[in-house]
Amino acid sequence: MAGEPGTARLLALSRQAEAAGYDSIWVGDSLLSRPRHEPLTLLAAVAAATERVELGTAVLLPALRNPVVLAQIVATLDQLAEGRLVLGVGVAADTPSIRAEFAAAGVPFEQRVGRFVHGLALCRALWTGEPVSWEGPYWQLDGWALHPTPYRPGGPPLWVGGSVEATLRRTGHRYDGWFPVGGEPDGFVQGWQTVRDAAAEVGRDPDALTGAAYVTLAVDEDAVTAEAALDRFLGAYYAPVPAPVMRRFQNCYAGPQAGAVEYLAAFVQAGASHLCLRFCGDHERNLDRFDGVAAQLG
Repeated sequence: MAGEPGTARLLALSRQAEAAGYDSIWVGDSLLSRPRHEPLTLLAAVAAATERVELGTAVLLPALRNPVVLAQIVATLDQLAEGRLVLGVGVAADTPSIRAEFAAAGVPFEQRVGRFVHGLALCRALWTGEPVSWEGPYWQLDGWALHPTPYRPGGPPLWVGGSVEATLRRTGHRYDGWFPVGGEPDGFVQGWQTVRDAAAEVGRDPDALTGAAYVTLAVDEDAVTAEAALDRFLGAYYAPVPAPVMRRFQNCYAGPQAGAVEYLAAFVQAGASHLCLRFCGDHERNLDRFDGVAAQLG
């Protein structure tokens, strides 16, 4: 993302995170709009470089991919990771850059929700290892079985990003976790309750689902310095959208470390059992600085 395409430092960071006691490592997804590596390929290398941590996508856009190809790639990655994979997935926000990515991939943007739902359903069917016959609006399959299947029976958990009502209810009805990037702690309480209620409506156990929060942190004992770092990060990452606009839609904290711990604790109290931390630069220092925070949060 900073114009340094080499992967050696990324793999070193993954080993550092595992040694420091972190529970998971996440990689984002962007086809053309942001300069980054393909997430599933990069996670395969991280799987080989680590032994314990979970590996996740934050978040993958499955509608950009053929689900049969995606099912095979994910099954292979989960075998490499020996069941440590979690797929964070999203429908895709309606922004000019994402619309351009769909056009570049030859996927109609207006079909993104249907392709998301049907594509993941087809992946799950293939991950059983049983012959699959599929007749849907986007893909057809005639009795093919996928082998090898994922390491984890049935495939990796699917955690869904997004906070609109339809997404929340769809998550409760079909998927394994909720993984929003925005809403702050108060919004998390409301959204998580909607997901849990939707799960109960269809006879699913709400306690079997995972509530996860994606949080961006700029930590500095000088609050002014932290605020400036957060604005620089968001402004560069989401250009041309200004940083103040992005801060309205994302879970963000800028300030001293003690305040960051309080901010994260509010998500835990709201029902989040997993926190994905995106640091604004200085990754090695931030990994060390947050070592032990999970214990403080209980």
